Amino acid sequence: MELYFDPVPVLGDAREAFRGQWPDRKWLNVPGPFYGADTDNCGTGRIHAPGLVLYEADHFTEYVYRQPRTPDELEQLVEAAVAEAFSGYGCDGDAHWTPAAVREWWHDRRRIREYLARHRADWEDDDAKAGQRVAEAARSYAAYLDGELASHLRVYLFWLEERRSPTGADRLPQL
Repeated sequence: MELYFDPVPVLGDAREAFRGQWPDRKWLNVPGPFYGADTDNCGTGRIHAPGLVLYEADHFTEYVYRQPRTPDELEQLVEAAVAEAFSGYGCDGDAHWTPAAVREWWHDRRRIREYLARHRADWEDDDAKAGQRVAEAARSYAAYLDGELASHLRVYLFWLEERRSPTGADRLPQL
């Protein structure tokens, strides 16, 4: 069984880089402790955390499409938050996500798939000009939605309900 990596207690002083506000978070953020909120449009997030951060197609503002699951991934996200000029990343998602809200987000994931598909050509054009590989990351996000995200969210649901990582003897909640 997959264990839950609780990254927030490991943040230490880096927590100061996460000043984003929950009401400003982007709807594209995957449930978890971290999210992009009122970020700039400089495109620095993918430079530091390419496997965790994506940009909105219209404004290049940043959002977290995969929560960090290791200390190395957490370090990448911290670097993205530090580089973000508006300090628009947040790390208090655990205080706001509820099991019901996670399930609602999950049941509305088709909206994200449609968004990713609708903007694929734009990202491919941008990639050809700037070499950012955003289209590849968008395909990765779509594959994540269709693949392992469900099991990651079930582990996160367990953590939200129990505030501990599941063990082999625990039953994970349904999405």
